Amino acid sequence: MHKDLLNIHPEFFYLAIAFLAFAIVLFSIPSVIYASLKYNLFDSNDLHRKNHKRNISRLGGLAIVASFTISILLFSALINFKEANFLIVSCIILAALGLKDDVYGTSTSTKFVLQLLVAIILVSFGSFRLTSLYGVFNIGDMNMFWGGVFSVILIIFLNNAFNLIDGIDGLAATIGIIATLTFGILFSLMGAIPYAFIAFALMGAIGGFLKFNWYPAKIFMGDTGALITGLICAALAIKFIEMNKFTSTFTPDYFSAPAIAVSILIVPIFDSLRIFCIRILKRKSPFRGDRNHIHHRLERLGLKPNEIVWLTAGLNVVIIISTILLQNLGNFLLIFLLIGVCVVFNTIITVWLNKKSFKK
Repeated sequence: MHKDLLNIHPEFFYLAIAFLAFAIVLFSIPSVIYASLKYNLFDSNDLHRKNHKRNISRLGGLAIVASFTISILLFSALINFKEANFLIVSCIILAALGLKDDVYGTSTSTKFVLQLLVAIILVSFGSFRLTSLYGVFNIGDMNMFWGGVFSVILIIFLNNAFNLIDGIDGLAATIGIIATLTFGILFSLMGAIPYAFIAFALMGAIGGFLKFNWYPAKIFMGDTGALITGLICAALAIKFIEMNKFTSTFTPDYFSAPAIAVSILIVPIFDSLRIFCIRILKRKSPFRGDRNHIHHRLERLGLKPNEIVWLTAGLNVVIIISTILLQNLGNFLLIFLLIGVCVVFNTIITVWLNKKSFKK
């Protein structure tokens, strides 16, 4: 009965999984906040990069990963989705890493090793692997080895990219909701029910968390939430690209899938690439934290956290819609335009900051 209903009206199940994930987080966050305060579960190692003077729990990611895991396990039984098992295992490993880092701190080498392990699990056993770049960077089809290597690098990059934009109240959560909602809608229109389930489950979980993370935040998602959000978004992006691979016998639902995936994740992608390049040019470690992210620069212009979130989210939505509408232009041109828009946006911020400094 359930399977028949799923095939006829999958939208009911999408709403149900999103609502379940949302409700679990909504009701569990107050307990997480209480436990953090009672047992002093705070990491004070990076206070020099924080805006908040008082201790605020960074364990919101625990509620997100627990909600996501429960929702996926309940609904994956309806569709016999075995790949979900590898996704859940990966989430548990990252959740353990994030929890330790959020409470006690973790070395960069430990983070990298565990993220590498998780990426290998997804690529090798979960089949979250790219087989082509559609001519982007002049790269077409890739064999299993090089496709696997590129996919591992991509997963690790997006893991850390979401972690890097988690610097002001509500930003990472809002971008995470936009990304998962978009992937959910696209997969549902494609009839890819398992991946729509994954996207809507994470969207619901982050949505419940955002209620407590909106400015002024009562709790942060921490490394646990940011790493899980980056991991799931990376997995969804890879599957979206692979399921829209153009061949002589198959016409995809969406053209220029890599460009569309980049547009969905443009905020963490551009901010991370920008910050890594700047740090390397200054001969600093690309993994050493600072306050030079785009959201920090917007703060220096006088914008409040909620205003920065609305501006960034609005730009993200416009870019996604524009890319989908212009998908026939091809990957190379679209990605070039995406980078160009981001460079222009960053240049405008730089000009405003220089004018503000000159007036002082």
